[in-house]
Amino acid sequence: MVKIGPLTKLETYHYLEKYQIPYEVVTHPAVFNMTDAQRLALPHPEAEAKNLLIKDTTKTHYYLLVIHGDKHVDLKQFRQAQHTRRLTFASPEELMTYLGAIPGAVTPLGVLNDTAHRVVVYLDRAFGPTGLVGVHPNENTATVWLQTQDLIALLRHHGNEVQVTTF
Repeated sequence: MVKIGPLTKLETYHYLEKYQIPYEVVTHPAVFNMTDAQRLALPHPEAEAKNLLIKDTTKTHYYLLVIHGDKHVDLKQFRQAQHTRRLTFASPEELMTYLGAIPGAVTPLGVLNDTAHRVVVYLDRAFGPTGLVGVHPNENTATVWLQTQDLIALLRHHGNEVQVTTF
């Protein structure tokens, strides 16, 4: 049977298990932004990530920014550091096309839905190579914590470029 559509939460867990990536998961009501997430009593608030899918003006380059939850990103500064064209946020349609995500459920694990490997992931160095990162498992009704190095290895194994940078 051929899978049609983005990975579900359960399929994402199976994917992590298939590649023997240890993880911790907590289910919770749907959250759509960091304010919603901060209202929950999650076990690793210091490891929460916020995720932004951005594109350049040509709509040919897509970047997923995985930022430490307490930070803000300056797109102009990111653009200058990465030598890109002007950047804007991806539309809801582009979120679904490239990550299989709706607004509020963007996650680096959504890159597993990017079969064309068009999205470049920029991961905040603040998570540290041996630290935890907390992300949605392709649905915003749970948070999964895994080792940063495991996330990087998984996304690279999938075929997407991952850059570690300072935001």
